[in-house]
Amino acid sequence: MGKKFIMFFLTAVLAAVLSGCTKTSEKGSMANTDTELQNGEKIINGTETPLESGDVELVVWGAEEDEALLNRIFESFQEEYKGQANFHITFAPQSESNCKDYLMADLEAGADVFAFADDQLNTLVAAGALEPIENADRIKSENLPGAVEAASVGDTLYAYPLTADNGYFLYYNKQYFTQEDIKTFDRMLQVAEENEKKITMDWSSAWYVYAFFGNTGLEVGLNDDGITNFCTWNGTEGSIKGTDVARAMLSIAQSPAFFNTVEDGFLSGVQDGSVIAGVSGVWNALAMEDAWKENYGAAKLPTYTCSNRQIQMASFSGYKLIGVNAYSEHYAWASLLAEWISSEESQQLRFEMRGQGPSNTKAASSASVQDSPAITALIDQSEFSCLQRIGGNFWDPVSAFATNMAAGNPEGKSLQEQLDTMVEGITAP
Repeated sequence: MGKKFIMFFLTAVLAAVLSGCTKTSEKGSMANTDTELQNGEKIINGTETPLESGDVELVVWGAEEDEALLNRIFESFQEEYKGQANFHITFAPQSESNCKDYLMADLEAGADVFAFADDQLNTLVAAGALEPIENADRIKSENLPGAVEAASVGDTLYAYPLTADNGYFLYYNKQYFTQEDIKTFDRMLQVAEENEKKITMDWSSAWYVYAFFGNTGLEVGLNDDGITNFCTWNGTEGSIKGTDVARAMLSIAQSPAFFNTVEDGFLSGVQDGSVIAGVSGVWNALAMEDAWKENYGAAKLPTYTCSNRQIQMASFSGYKLIGVNAYSEHYAWASLLAEWISSEESQQLRFEMRGQGPSNTKAASSASVQDSPAITALIDQSEFSCLQRIGGNFWDPVSAFATNMAAGNPEGKSLQEQLDTMVEGITAP
């Protein structure tokens, strides 16, 4: 595949399917912005916002693994604005997946700037934790449309897009699998069994379980209230029924080559040689490359057998975003820092240090990103992905159902009754 095509594909496909800077610097650290500093004020699209010149204390929440990366970004930010304020920027590790819970416990005591998964946006906006982004037009123009959508409520942008890689695909060891082998889950299990090896997937996580239901015509999603879910995964009509999916999962679970495990089990198995393929995301790209070297491979998810046909496995996809606490004592400086963290250059650095795919269109089109097997796999899988918009009641019922499927339904419970119970939990008010 030519690089020009990959560049186009990365921008167009990810953006379509998944429906995350300040002043120009001679140092080249930030570019192509409409933000200026004039007489100690932040000028954003003609709006003047005071910038304090004294002590500015900012707390930033992010993933623990991002500490080294963010400290480098903080250093470049302070160098850019040296002499304009006395900065004290503190990093505190905080899970991106449940950031909102900690923030909303006490908004005024929460971080000034924080990273979070896009599915928390509506809740944070409703709680008044986020204000509309002042320079929205520029931020929108610099990021993939899908990332902009994920950071918006309606047409209003409330956060800064940071990554476009919160999805999953297949990692595999080329020593064992050909390009033909990885097309179907059945063949992959056969190869692994022949070699007395394992293929992993985490069925305790409802996020991954969506892979089996997503392209079947059975549906799940968020109701108009933004809180409760609709779900037809227990459907008894149509070409594929809920019980067809359940039987397909049971068939996979019965293979001695299948290993239901969490991320740590996948990584440990890769490292000790017992695991030769698994479903995961770009956050494990560096570990896979280190373990498998020249045999490191990544691809879209395979098909699986369901109701006597091959169904392409689906995936949830999403984005990481940067938010600015509406209650920040230094809101203007916090906004500038959020822009800096999510800039083209910072996203490129994030890819280099953490292997995370950029939402910034220029960073996403860089040669290094285009040459990444994991990012290419994510692009290929994006055709079969859906932006995650799910209410909180989704996770536990799906996990309970899938965990029992992984165990082989040991008590022989009715599959339809289990599906009905799962859907009842998913759609509960």
